[in-house]
Amino acid sequence: MINFIHIILVILGIFGAIQCRTRYVILYLLWMLLWLSWNIFVCCLYLDLGGISKESDILSLRVSSHRSWWKENGPGCQSERLPSTGWQNQNQGNPELTTVLSCWLEYQYIEALHSIIQLFISLPAFVYACYAVSLFSNEENTFDTIGEFHSPSKSPHFFY
Repeated sequence: MINFIHIILVILGIFGAIQCRTRYVILYLLWMLLWLSWNIFVCCLYLDLGGISKESDILSLRVSSHRSWWKENGPGCQSERLPSTGWQNQNQGNPELTTVLSCWLEYQYIEALHSIIQLFISLPAFVYACYAVSLFSNEENTFDTIGEFHSPSKSPHFFY
């Protein structure tokens, strides 16, 4: 759900930059602050930094046990399924009954790497959006020689 919201807000941010709509770009900037904060949090969580641990159930809001998909399905992971005698529905897999024998790369590093890549992609976009907002606000505040407000030309000249 969050990824869907992220895609929609990125599209709105691009639309706002092309159409010189300051409000859309500001909405994108606010979202990017949340997105950057979330990715920093995920990096700290999976690398056990800042007093938080990947073993806690903070990602599931303490409602259910959280397990990373990469824990069993990472690159080169070999897992062994134990017989599930206590389960009524055999079609439903039990994550506790799967033992991961070995992986090329541990799941916490994959999760942290994923968040770091998103940070490196998002930071230039955040800086560019700040530049666009400052450019748009400068256009809106210009005066002509008579002293009246000059209407912005709405030309996206910051792409040049």
